[in-house]
Amino acid sequence: MDDKSELLMPAATHMGAVTLYVADLDKVMDFYHRGVGLEVLWQENGRAALGRDNEVLLYLEERPALSKAEMGSAGLYHTAILFKTKPELAIALYSTATKFPGSYTGSADHLVSNAFYFNDPEGNGVELYWDRPRDQWDWSPNGEVKMATIWLDPNRFIEQNLGEATDEEITAGVFKDIQPANVGHVHLQVGNIPQARDFYVSKMGFDVTAAMGNQALFTSAGGYHHHIGMNTWNSSGAGMRSPALGLGQMAIVVPTAEDLAIIESRLKSHDIAVANDGKELEVRDPWGNLIKISL
Repeated sequence: MDDKSELLMPAATHMGAVTLYVADLDKVMDFYHRGVGLEVLWQENGRAALGRDNEVLLYLEERPALSKAEMGSAGLYHTAILFKTKPELAIALYSTATKFPGSYTGSADHLVSNAFYFNDPEGNGVELYWDRPRDQWDWSPNGEVKMATIWLDPNRFIEQNLGEATDEEITAGVFKDIQPANVGHVHLQVGNIPQARDFYVSKMGFDVTAAMGNQALFTSAGGYHHHIGMNTWNSSGAGMRSPALGLGQMAIVVPTAEDLAIIESRLKSHDIAVANDGKELEVRDPWGNLIKISL
């Protein structure tokens, strides 16, 4: 593997569906369907798939025997759902905030994006966001993208982007020619940043796009601002996860079977256990978060 390109995740890599283990399937499903606006694609035997345009963004699995994760443990910080237009983000913002009072936790203009934050009924973090065009992102000479956290007024955002919409249209959450959303990135709680960098950058092959010392790290493939974020804000020093509600697994999608083979070989060269069923790879990060890599 002397070619540097083989040390990196493929440029066309993107995030796939996130799986959440939940105690009350109906309650959590209602939040993502009636609030966020995802379609229920199927539901059976304590499981459900939600998404847009037949693309699954979220799997929910009812696991009533599991307990809530302990405070300070590693796991999910938030699942970030990317909307293609500001009006669609505004619909989701209005719908979720009004139908699920108390779930809203904040907002940010990150320079690369506009984001609004919620907790679902079981405390799983959710980011709803829209990206600015890539030609408006500011990259420094060291290869990091300039990001910030500037407060956004949610009411003004709704007024600016849905000013001519009727309340019925907003409440229904349906506009003509609506575009599918997707999981833009996943943000994790980890025990320490150097270990996260070693696994996700040195071994998996993601690029560092922004770093905040030992507090946070943002990584991506193909010049995106970030596909996987990691922080220690609530989880500094956390060890391996115990079975618990919350993040079940996250998915990474790569373009070709050759990419899968290269990633498998690279991980194994670092003595990382990889399962391969012929269709996808399974690997766990240093905190036990399950990652599935597929086409």
